[in-house]
Amino acid sequence: MLKSITQLQAAWAVFAITLATILGAWGFEYMGYLPCELCLKQRFAYYTVIPLSLVIALAGAGNAKVLKWGLMLLAVIMLASCIFGIYHSGVEWKFWPGPTTCTGGSFAGGLPDLTKKAVMCDQPAIRIFGLSLAGWNAVISAFTSWLAFSKARTA
Repeated sequence: MLKSITQLQAAWAVFAITLATILGAWGFEYMGYLPCELCLKQRFAYYTVIPLSLVIALAGAGNAKVLKWGLMLLAVIMLASCIFGIYHSGVEWKFWPGPTTCTGGSFAGGLPDLTKKAVMCDQPAIRIFGLSLAGWNAVISAFTSWLAFSKARTA
């Protein structure tokens, strides 16, 4: 099925998937699952890719070079998002330490803001089918990166 998808459809798919993902993250936040510092930083890729993929899809409708290089750029950004999601998941599974500013290690970043609820980066707010939201970010980012890269390589 994915072989029949065009480059333009891939750009639109990346747009739709990343938009749905960030809306889902905001939905979980609205339901009371507050994001930690690393969760918020993982969203930067989505805040970049959503408008960028929209521009690529619109501008690339008649321009193969825009589509090819735009999809390559989207693939790289989402690959970085995947790596960051793996890092955060590893912090949650205690495979490696996270930043001391959000795992309670020290006050190296200064005193905490006592007016806000503390959200620890090494404690997932929720797990869905065994994966935290950081883990799902890694999966979704890997898929969108693969989709964009594989379609960018087609001529």
